[in-house]
Amino acid sequence: MQRLTRCLWVAVAIGGGVPIGASAQKTMTWQQVRDQFEATNPTLRAGRIGIDEAKAQETTAYLRPNPAMTTTLDQIAPFNGNPYRPFGSALPLVSASYLHERGGKRELRLESAQKGTAVAQSQLADQERTLLFNLRNAFVQALQQKSVVALATENLAYYDRLLGLSGERFKAGDIAQVDLDRLELQRVQFETDLQSALVNLRTAKIQLLTLLNDRTPIEPFDVTGPFEFTEQALTLDDIHQAALANRPDLKAAMQAVDKAKTDHRLAVANGTTDPTFGMDLARNPPIPAYIGFSVTVPLRIFDRNQGEKARTELEIRRNERLQEANEAQVFSDADSAFATLNSSRVLLRAYKNKYLDQATRVRDTVSFSYQHGGASLLDFLNAQNDYRTVQLNYLNLVGASMTAASQLNMAVGTEIVK
Repeated sequence: MQRLTRCLWVAVAIGGGVPIGASAQKTMTWQQVRDQFEATNPTLRAGRIGIDEAKAQETTAYLRPNPAMTTTLDQIAPFNGNPYRPFGSALPLVSASYLHERGGKRELRLESAQKGTAVAQSQLADQERTLLFNLRNAFVQALQQKSVVALATENLAYYDRLLGLSGERFKAGDIAQVDLDRLELQRVQFETDLQSALVNLRTAKIQLLTLLNDRTPIEPFDVTGPFEFTEQALTLDDIHQAALANRPDLKAAMQAVDKAKTDHRLAVANGTTDPTFGMDLARNPPIPAYIGFSVTVPLRIFDRNQGEKARTELEIRRNERLQEANEAQVFSDADSAFATLNSSRVLLRAYKNKYLDQATRVRDTVSFSYQHGGASLLDFLNAQNDYRTVQLNYLNLVGASMTAASQLNMAVGTEIVK
C-alpha cells in the first residue's frame, strides 16, 4: 500500500513522457480546465450566439404593424383646351391607414418568443451537460494514465533491480542461463505497460485540448488533481430529487409544454378580426378641403384560423407526452449511473482493504525467497505478474469509479459527487 502511495505521488510529476522532476509549462486543475472550456469551447460559444438570436426574435415579435400612407393626384388634364393649366382641375388626396391588432396578439407573440428563448437556454445547458461529461472523462483518463505511467515506471525499476541481482547470481553459477533469459523476456511486459500508458496519456491530453479549443503542444501541457477512491453517502431518493430539479433537458421539456400553451392562445387570438382604421385629406372643388374617416373590417366567414387552433392544441398534448418520456429517461439514467458507481465501489473496497497489501506482500516475499533459492522461477514470475495485475486493476477501478461518478453527475444535471 505504501509503494502504491509513492506511485501516485510520482504520477503528479509525470505527463506524456516528461521526465520526473521536469516542470510542465501549463499544469491545470479540474476547475481551471472547466473554466477554460466554458470560455473557449466553440460549440458552447456557437450555442450562446443562438441564444442572442432568439432574444432578437423577441424584438421582432413585439413590433407594431406599420401604418400605410397613400398619396393620389387625380384629374390631371393636359388636353383640356388650356395647356397652361393642366393641374387646374386636379384633385389631390392624402390617406393613411393603420391595422389595429385585437386579442392581445402582440403581447402573446412576445410571450411565445420569450418562452422560446427559455427553451433554447435549457437546451444549451443540456448540451453543456453532455460536453462536460466528455471533458470530465478526458480529465479522469489523463489522471488515470499518469498513475498507470507511474506504476509501470516503478514496476520496471523494481524488476530491473531484480534482474541485476539475478545477473550476479548467474555469474556466480547460482542460476542457469535459461532462467536468466526467461527473466529478461518477462521485462518486455513491463516495457509494454509503460509505452501503452504513455500513448493513452497522450491521447487523453489531445482530447482535452480539443474540447478546450487549445493549441498548446502536448508535451508542456499537464493536468493535476486527486486520483483516489473516496466514500460518499448517497441515497437513490436524493439522486432522483436532484435529477428532477436540475436536469436541463427535463426543464426544456416542461418549458416546451408551457410554450405550446401560449402558442395555442396566440392561435386563438389570431382568429379574431383586426379592423383597419383610415383617414383621408383631399379637396374637391368647389370644396377647398375635406377630411374623411374609414374602418375596414374583414369578414372572417371562412378563415377563422381553425387549422392553427387545432394544430397548437395537439402540440400541447404531444409535448406533454414528450415530457413524460423525458422524466422516465431521467429516472433510468440516474438508476443506471447509481448502480454502476456502487458496483465499482464494492470492488474498490475489497482492493483497498485487502488485495493491494496482499499482492505487495506476496511479491516481496516470493522475490526474497527466489533470490535466496527458496522459491522456483515460475513462482517468482507468477508473483510478479499477480502484483502487476492487482495494482493495474486497482488504478483502472479508481478511474472507472471516477467516470461512474461523472456519469451520475451528468444523469443528475449537477455535481452531486465531487
